[in-house]
Amino acid sequence: MEKIVGFLTPMLVYGFIFILHLYMPGRWVQGYVTEPNSSEKLRYRLNGLLVLGTVVLSWGLLCYFKVLSWDWFYEYRWYALAGAVTFGLIFSLVLVLPNPAVKSSFLADFFLGRLDNPQLWGGKIDAKMWLYLVGAIMLELNVLSFAAHHYLLYGEQASMGLFVSTVLLTYFVVDYLSFEEVHLYTYDFFAEKVGFKLGWGCIAFYPFFYSIPVWSTADMPNPQTPSVWLILYAALFFIGWGLSRGANLQKYWFKKDPQRAFLGIRPETITDGDKTLLVNGFWGLSRHINYLGEILMATGIILCLGYPGLLWPWLYPLYYVALLFPRQADDDKRCALKYGALWEQYVKKVPYRIIPHIY
Repeated sequence: MEKIVGFLTPMLVYGFIFILHLYMPGRWVQGYVTEPNSSEKLRYRLNGLLVLGTVVLSWGLLCYFKVLSWDWFYEYRWYALAGAVTFGLIFSLVLVLPNPAVKSSFLADFFLGRLDNPQLWGGKIDAKMWLYLVGAIMLELNVLSFAAHHYLLYGEQASMGLFVSTVLLTYFVVDYLSFEEVHLYTYDFFAEKVGFKLGWGCIAFYPFFYSIPVWSTADMPNPQTPSVWLILYAALFFIGWGLSRGANLQKYWFKKDPQRAFLGIRPETITDGDKTLLVNGFWGLSRHINYLGEILMATGIILCLGYPGLLWPWLYPLYYVALLFPRQADDDKRCALKYGALWEQYVKKVPYRIIPHIY
């Protein structure tokens, strides 16, 4: 019976998040993407932090009153993963099959999706926002439960580095949901459709693969990493966070108010009289400095674990490399088509793709 409940756990959690997201208080914002065949911007209802706090508190109460064990999500992780994989596949089929073909290949349509920005009830539920919300919250539940398993196993001999990694991953989740509006201006929202890649990715891949650092080391002994190294590794994480968050915020404020300074940096731009590109600050370091930030954050999390020779945790930052380097190439092609000669001018001014002075 418990194995069946473990299999159904992601669907129960995602359904609970759906209800909370729909009925809890939220603020309405206008996004960057326009409605189909219109110049009107899509509207979104945001309450991610409130939903996250409610779900984590609910989990804590269930554990406190012994309805669940603190390490439930660890003990039944494989069953929960199987449930998430199944639900993600069904969700992707439901979103793709009823809608008109976009590409000549069904497999391409299934993977990339057919709908740009599906919404319910005038934006109360936006598919992309809900997907990122369920992925982030399920990730947080996994990470907390995996860390609890480690503590239950080792007690006072538990690894401080594993707990630091848990805190950093929690910071990653809270930070994302704190800046929900900013992410409405990022690549996923204006360039991707909702299919297997985004649907299954957020339902199954995101919450389970991103937890692999703590998953793969939760039953391993304390490697006794010196505190000074933990501080340096955490600093590497926050350097990456500064690059990623700083770049996204600078672009966000530039799109909202092109004359506004960000962190004291006055916007410098190039224009063809119709389109305008930001070319200084974070976006003067490289054309995708935020991607470097994501990779550094993941690397800091892995190093804190204290097992640099263990392969499994490194799959996390390697995934970012595999995802973001091809995305940079795709985004550059997209921008070249959109901006034409203006993009060529930007490339000459900012020649580095991701890593300043290297690549």
